Amino acid sequence: MPPFDTTQYGSVAHDVTYATVDGQALQMDIYFPPSGGPWKGLVFVHGGGWTEGDKAPLALDASGAGYLAVSINYRLYPAYRFPAMIEDVKSALRYLRAHAPELNLDPERIGLIGHSAGAHLAALAGLAGPDAGWDGGPHAEQSSQAQAVVVIAGPSDLERPFPDWVMELKRQVFGPAQYASASPVNYAHPAAPPFLIVHGDADPVVPLEQAGLLERALRQAGAKVEKLILHNGGHGLEAVGGKMSPSLEETFARIMAFLARSLGA
Repeated sequence: MPPFDTTQYGSVAHDVTYATVDGQALQMDIYFPPSGGPWKGLVFVHGGGWTEGDKAPLALDASGAGYLAVSINYRLYPAYRFPAMIEDVKSALRYLRAHAPELNLDPERIGLIGHSAGAHLAALAGLAGPDAGWDGGPHAEQSSQAQAVVVIAGPSDLERPFPDWVMELKRQVFGPAQYASASPVNYAHPAAPPFLIVHGDADPVVPLEQAGLLERALRQAGAKVEKLILHNGGHGLEAVGGKMSPSLEETFARIMAFLARSLGA
C-alpha cells in the first residue's frame, strides 16, 4: 500500500471507486484535512428514500475539523432492492480500512452520519455485524464496524406505521418480509458504538416515534445513546411553524461535540 501523498492536504478526491457491482462503479468523494493525520474518518450517507440522491458537498465542515470526510453513493431502487444499499455502505467502510495508509486514516476511529434513508443505513451498518450477511464483496478481511453513529431523521423500525406514501415506498424497496430484518432496532446490542439520534418534532416524513424506538432499543441493550429533539424541526432540519430550537448551527455543533467525545480529539 503506498504511503499518503502529502500533496493531497486540503484537497478533494472526486469519484473514487470503492467497489464495482454488475458493471456499476460505486463511488465516493474524499475530503482531506489541510494537515496532520492519521485522521479520524467520518462517512456521510445521503438520503433520498432509497430511490434517489447521490454523494454531494458536505453540510458539515468535517475536514476542517480534522476528519477525513467521505461522502458515498450506493445502489438505489428500482434498479436494486434492499439489501443492496446496506451492502454498499458496508463495502465503503471496508474499502476505507483497506486503504487507510494511503488515505492517512486511523482505521480504528471511523464515524457514520446519515440523513433520512441514509440515517437508516448508517444505523443498520453501525449495529448489524457479519452474521447479518451483508459483508460480501471486496476487502472481506476488513471490518465494516463504525465507532460512532449519527442518525438524523432516520427510520428505525420499519414494522411501525408511516405516512401512506412512505408505507408504499418501503413496500417497494424492502417488501414486508424484510421489514423486521431491515430494522435497526432489532440489532441493538451492548457493544454497539455510541449513537446520537437527531430528529425534528415537526417531521412529516419519518414520525418522531422512530427516534424514541431506536433510543429505547439501544438503552435496553445497554448501549450508549444520546437524543437531540429539534423543536419546530422538519424532516430536512428546516424550521416548521416557528423558529427551530436548537438552531441548525447549534445542532451541527452538538453533532461535532458528540463525535469528538466518541472518536477522541
